[in-house]
Order: sequence, then structure tokens, then C-alpha cells
Amino acid sequence: MTKAAAPQRSASLVLAVLLIAYILNFLDRQILGILGPSIQADLHLTDAEFGAIGGTAFALLYAGLGIPLAYLADRTSRSAVVAGSLAVWSAFTALCGAAVGYWSLFLARLGVGIGEAGGVAPSYALIADYFPAERRARALAIFSLGIPLGLGAGAFIGARLADWFGWRAAFVIMGLAGVALAPVLRSVVRDLPRAEPESSQAPLGAVFPILARKPAFWLLAFASSASSLCGYGLALWTPKVMMLSFGLDLVSTGNFLASLLLIGGCAGVFAGGWLADRLGGSDRGWYAKLPAIAWIVSVPTWGFGLFAPSLWIAWPLLLIGNAVNILWLGPVIAAVQHLVPRRMRSTASASFLLINNLIGLGVGPWLMGRLSDALKTSYGADALRNAAVACLGFYLLAAVLMLLAVRSLRTSWVRDEIH
Repeated sequence: MTKAAAPQRSASLVLAVLLIAYILNFLDRQILGILGPSIQADLHLTDAEFGAIGGTAFALLYAGLGIPLAYLADRTSRSAVVAGSLAVWSAFTALCGAAVGYWSLFLARLGVGIGEAGGVAPSYALIADYFPAERRARALAIFSLGIPLGLGAGAFIGARLADWFGWRAAFVIMGLAGVALAPVLRSVVRDLPRAEPESSQAPLGAVFPILARKPAFWLLAFASSASSLCGYGLALWTPKVMMLSFGLDLVSTGNFLASLLLIGGCAGVFAGGWLADRLGGSDRGWYAKLPAIAWIVSVPTWGFGLFAPSLWIAWPLLLIGNAVNILWLGPVIAAVQHLVPRRMRSTASASFLLINNLIGLGVGPWLMGRLSDALKTSYGADALRNAAVACLGFYLLAAVLMLLAVRSLRTSWVRDEIH
């Protein structure tokens, strides 16, 4: 059965279960941000050390293992790889609650990254299998709602769990929830039979050379990386900015950020997928133009929002900022799927994510924290807010690179095979 023959109800159920797993993926990331001040106080961590835990530790193996795990998924079972990855990252999330210092928490987050390395790229490929090309960007955008939903839930639920039980229990509770979901995902999400015989599956070394010859791949990857550098930094550090600069307590910060992420983030992700499907049918260049426009808008909305004189002014500005800085997900992920033939999609997605996560996740949170430490002698409590605004320039770099990708994306697009 090919994706064209997959019942719509089955496709929707698969998408729903994968979405829940993806929500837990980002909930496990954001919970670290909302718990950051408590963790830093208990474990005596500098901003640079906490930034390394929130980004570099996670990204080291998360990025590097993504390609071999995606290749394994393409060669065997994508659903089995996703379910196994969910169990591993959730177990290590629970272990974060046992951390006693910098290195124990660093190693636990390293383990979370190992698990999450196998979750995303095979999920992209499963969704691309189940949904036809004309609805694929929307389906991938719905899946990508897991990012704002997970970030929002992480802020909201994490703040309450920490307030009630402490930050250690918050990690344990959320980790065990993911472990429980893993067997459910394995039983519900099934791989579709593939039209290509096993012998036609591309060897691992054959995928990246195809991508490497396409300027569109490099421009999409580095543009998204520049955006993610700022985006991941903001995701980790905005909770602390709200507490330091606006005087919010833990629960109030969770409520404020959850409202921004759930409303703005979800609207932005869905709008990106919907607009890409609407405009990209006649001009594939819109898959690159839409993110570029959104990133340009991100800079003033985030900049003025973080320095707003009151929460009433900050909220609408940051709402727009949270919508437009995440709009790229549906268009760009769909575009990457179409740079290679169907049988190579998981590996192509992992190649894209390798670059995006090494730069964006590996550098962004640490760089923002390092800048904050460097600025403390001059700006005091405002150092972190100034460091965040300084990093907004990466959104402009991302926009320039994405506009350069428009022409090459049109010529590099690979249409679906006809079965």
C-alpha cells in the first residue's frame, strides 16, 4: 500500500500519535529552560555552563547520531526507530532529576540527545509516506506544532510541577510519561510497504553527495541554522529574562510563556504550512521566500518586546515574534523532502538536521549564556536581555541566505515517483 492508498483515517491517526511524541520531545527541552533558575541556584552553574547543558550537551550526539539512525530507519522500520528513541530520551529525562552537579546533568542531557536523535527524521519520512504532495507541507506543519505545543506545555507544566514538587520531580514525572507512550506508538504507527525493493535502497554514502551538489540544500541548511541559533537560545533563556527583567515568579513566567507559545507558535507553524501549500504549487520558490519574510519580521518584534516597558506591551510584540520565528518549519522541512527521491528522505532530513542542530542548538544557548556572562559587569541584571537582543542579528543572516536559495530550490525540486 502506497501513501496514495493509505486511508485518511489511518494517516490522521499516525500523524496524531507522532505529534504527541514530538510534543514530549520539545516539552523535555523546554522544561530545562523554565527550571533553569532553580537548577542554576541548586547546582551553582554560571550562565555559560547552563547554556552548554541546554544546548551543547544535547546537540553533540543528537546531531551526530541522527544520520545513522535515519539510515537505519530507511533500511528497516521507521516506526520502530521512533518508538525506541522515545523510550531512550524519556528515560534520560527522568535521570536529569538525579543530577548533583554540572557534569552529571551534562551527561544526562547528552543521553536525552542520543534518544531524540532517532525521533525526528524518520517521523518526517513517515508523514511524507502517508500524505500526498499537495497536502504534505500542511501535514508536516501540523507535526511541527509539536514544537510550540511542547515548548508551551514545558513552560506551563514544568513551572507547576516544580512549584509543587521541586525541579527534580518535574524531570522524573515527564520522563516516565514518555516511557509509557513508547509501546503505544510502536503498536499504532506502522510503516507503509515501500514500492522500492530492498536492493534499491540507497547506500548511506550515496545520499549526502546528492545533497552536496545542490546549492539549495546548503542554503536551506545554513539559513535554518542561523535562525535556530537564535531560536534555541531564546527558548532556553527567555524564562530567566522574564524573571529578571519583568519581576515574574516561576508560575507567572510559565503562564506568560505558555500563552505566547501556544497561541503565537501554533499559529505561525500552521500558517507556514498552509501558505507554502497554497503558494508553492505554482512557484516552489515560496518555500524559501516565506521563511525569509518571517525572519525579517522577527527582529523588531523580539527586540522591542524584550525591552518593552510593561508586560501589556511586551505580550503582543512577543506573540508576533513567537509566530513568525517558527513559521519556517513546514515550508523548509517539506522542501528538504523534495531534494532527493522518496527512498532517501529520512537520511536527507537527518543530514539537514545535523547542520541545523550542530550550529543552532549546539551554539545558540551557549553563546547567549556566554554573552550574558561577559556583559554582566556593564549591564548587571540586564546582561541576559542584552545578550538575547544581540543574537537577533542571526535572523537577518538567515533571511539573506534563504532568499539566495529561491532560484536553486526551483531547479532542485524532485517530484514524487509515480507508483
